[in-house]
Amino acid sequence: MKIKTCSKINLGLNIVSKRPDGYHNLETVFYPVELSDYIEITELPTSECQLSISGTPIEGEAEKNLVVRAYRLLSEHYQLPGVRIDLCKNVPIQAGMGGGSADCAFTMRLLNDMFSLGIDDDQLRTFAAQLGADCAFFIDPRPSYAEGIGEKLRPVELRLDDYRLVIVKPDIAVSTREAFANIKPQRPPKNCLQVVQQPIETWREELKNDFEESIFPQYPRIGEIKEELYRQGAVYAAMSGSGSALFGFFRDTDNVQEKAFHDCFFRVL
Repeated sequence: MKIKTCSKINLGLNIVSKRPDGYHNLETVFYPVELSDYIEITELPTSECQLSISGTPIEGEAEKNLVVRAYRLLSEHYQLPGVRIDLCKNVPIQAGMGGGSADCAFTMRLLNDMFSLGIDDDQLRTFAAQLGADCAFFIDPRPSYAEGIGEKLRPVELRLDDYRLVIVKPDIAVSTREAFANIKPQRPPKNCLQVVQQPIETWREELKNDFEESIFPQYPRIGEIKEELYRQGAVYAAMSGSGSALFGFFRDTDNVQEKAFHDCFFRVL
């Protein structure tokens, strides 16, 4: 069986406090986007989990990949046969778009369907959250307000179908630890949920991604891309998550000049 994943962008992201466990509490709005990987799972006569990756290369051992970890976690609770997982990777890596988290969640969904495990979405979210803070979002990806470390989700009525979305990702990797290093937690005057319920024309002044303040000085190219998106007519532009992908909402993209982003991954959705 085969499944098409999705990815996400963050419509605003505020780091509001540091937790006793060393993590940070945040507030953000996850918005799913149609930039997808593909996962195909084939049953094997053995008890092993094999992983094959095509498309964008992924560094690291197969056992540490989230799709294999998703299989291992479910196999601790349910009888699963051996499988081969073919992952075709299209979503940029280290982009702040949740590509790996989506792969994890969609693998769980596919295993649940293939082998009739009967796991409901709430339990799938509980399993997914054990492997990553935003993995749970991708069990049923729809616009959602997220709190805690990203695992507390509340659906949001939000439609941006009248806008085209441009994704730009420079060849820059920002580690999560690096992104948090210079963050000073604080609550904004309005949280991102309140702002996204306003007209999109107000977002530029009021909707913030707190990571931009620490990331842009370290990586000026990321900040330059945001400004270029605005120069080309974006109604709202921002970095997604902890970066390094940026996005812009446009009323139309007829005049968007891809050549300004010649050194980047570029996609119009």
